[in-house]
Amino acid sequence: MAILFDNEARTYDALLVVSYGGPEAPEEVMPFLDRVLAGRPVPEARKLEVAEHYLHFGGVSPIQQQTRDLIAALDADLRGAGLGLPIYWGNRNWHPLLPDTFHRMRKDGVRRALAFVTSAYSCWSGCRQYREDLARAVDESGGPGISVDKIRVFYNHPGFIEANAARLRDALGQLPDGVRAAVLFSAHSIPLSMAAECRYEAQIAETARLVAAACGVPAHRVVYQSRSGPPHQPWLEPDVCDVIRTLDPADTPAVVVAPIGFLSDHMEVVYDLDTEARDAARERGLTFVRAGSAGTHPAFVAMIRDLIRERLTAHPDRTFLGACGPSHDICPARCCLSGGLTPPSPALCGNPA
Repeated sequence: MAILFDNEARTYDALLVVSYGGPEAPEEVMPFLDRVLAGRPVPEARKLEVAEHYLHFGGVSPIQQQTRDLIAALDADLRGAGLGLPIYWGNRNWHPLLPDTFHRMRKDGVRRALAFVTSAYSCWSGCRQYREDLARAVDESGGPGISVDKIRVFYNHPGFIEANAARLRDALGQLPDGVRAAVLFSAHSIPLSMAAECRYEAQIAETARLVAAACGVPAHRVVYQSRSGPPHQPWLEPDVCDVIRTLDPADTPAVVVAPIGFLSDHMEVVYDLDTEARDAARERGLTFVRAGSAGTHPAFVAMIRDLIRERLTAHPDRTFLGACGPSHDICPARCCLSGGLTPPSPALCGNPA
């Protein structure tokens, strides 16, 4: 597959931050799930089970406030660097919804926007679906007239690696001196047929390798979480809880889980890791520490600024670490297909973002 780069110097009227969205009150949980599950054959019992995950936290998904925090940090950073692009926010599944945001952008005179999607990796639900959402939202907001370019995925950008490495160092620092710990790098699972259509699995492995090297971690393992779909459908493994249950506390008395597959501590992190994985560790008699996600770490915010500058510059130097090179600016026509499956419901299995 040819690597497609945009080497023109572009100008933009605005930056659009695109995220997943989530409820912010108990009464919003079911309407949120109904929206995400519209047209999908999901049993009512499963929907109610997922609703309980949200209600366990008062019906509030952390992702909304974390997106606000990221936008505030990014706005301050860009202004300090002389890149005062107005920032708009649009979600896939909850307010502010993308069509409403595009309607506001159109009224404000925005004609060309650069989109930062809160997903570091290449796969259908982490990249292609967002591109489809953007195109559909432009049409729903009043037809053509706004052009949108998507910032490339950044799993091997030095800023992303440094932010995750800093979070892992902080987590390791919480362990008593001399305590041996298993280091697990966690990412969202996806169906194997979907994984075969993208570089998601290889990119996760490369991020884990780079972060581990930056922290001097001699051994680590990539694990997956938040699996959904029918039992007969194969998904990426091993599951984080299954791996934790195999650890011998006499040999490895602690486990540190770093959620490198996620940009913020949203529902799949605070429930699947802070609740379920922590419980699995407790059952084994293990000390459990969960590293933070990139969030608003200054290195991560500076990375977004660097990726914006790439698109403003002719023939830019595209920053990356490792041997994989920078990802493309322009997605090929058959990039990140769904693997021939009815795409899994992000509300039930989360979103690898």
